[in-house]
Amino acid sequence: HYVPRLFRAYCTEAKMMETLKVAEENGVNTVFESGADFVQRYNQRHNGHMQFIPSIHPDVGLDEQRLKDEIKHFVNAGAVALYTWGVVSDKLVKMGAVDVIARAVELAKGSGLPVGVGGHSLQVPMACEKAKVPCDFYVKTLHRDDYPSAVPPELRKDFIWLEGGKGFYDNMWCINPQEVVDFMRTVTKPWIAFKVLAAGAILPRQGFAHAFSSGADFIAVGMFDFQIRENSALVK
Repeated sequence: HYVPRLFRAYCTEAKMMETLKVAEENGVNTVFESGADFVQRYNQRHNGHMQFIPSIHPDVGLDEQRLKDEIKHFVNAGAVALYTWGVVSDKLVKMGAVDVIARAVELAKGSGLPVGVGGHSLQVPMACEKAKVPCDFYVKTLHRDDYPSAVPPELRKDFIWLEGGKGFYDNMWCINPQEVVDFMRTVTKPWIAFKVLAAGAILPRQGFAHAFSSGADFIAVGMFDFQIRENSALVK
C-alpha cells in the first residue's frame, strides 16, 4: 500500500521530463497521456517531438457536448489519436451499451484523427466487431496467466477488475489470454496490447515476446526512467 505514495514521491515534474527525454532518445515516439498535458510541457521545454494518445470518456447518458469539448481539447493540444478509456468501455459493454461507444467513436472521428476502443475484457472488441463500431484500432490487455499472483482459474470472472472479489490483487487484467489471442487473430484492425507485464509480475523479456508473438502490433508499457534503455534495447 505504500507504493502509490512512493511512486508519486519519485515521479516529480523534473523526473517526468527526464523520463520522456530518455524515452525519446531510445526510440520511443508516442505515449499514452491522461490529459495532464505533461507531453506538451516536455516538448516546449526540451524541443521534443513526443507524440501522445489521450483517452476520452463517454458516459452512460452520453453527454455529447461534454464529450465534444473533451475531444476538442485534445485535438487542440496536438493529440495524434484518441481512444475510449478501457474502464469506461468495460462498463458500457457490461451494461449492453455498445451503442454509446459507437457514437463516441463517430464523434471523435469527426476530428480527423484515428480513434480506438480500449478495454480489459475480451467482450469489448468482440461487441465492437459484432456491432461494426467504426474504430480504427483496439487497445486491449494481454499477458500470460501463469505467474504466482494471478487470480486462480476457478475464481476468474469477467469484469472482476470492476467488481473486485476474492483472488483479485489488482495485477490480473487479462483473465483469458489464449481466447484473446485467438479472437484478435480474426480482427484486421491494428491492436495495441497493454498490461503486458501484468503490473510488474512478468519480466519484460517474457512479457514483450508473448505480446508480439501473440499478434500485437504495438505494446504500451509503463516504465520508470531507469528501465527505458534496457527495455528499448530488448524490443529492438
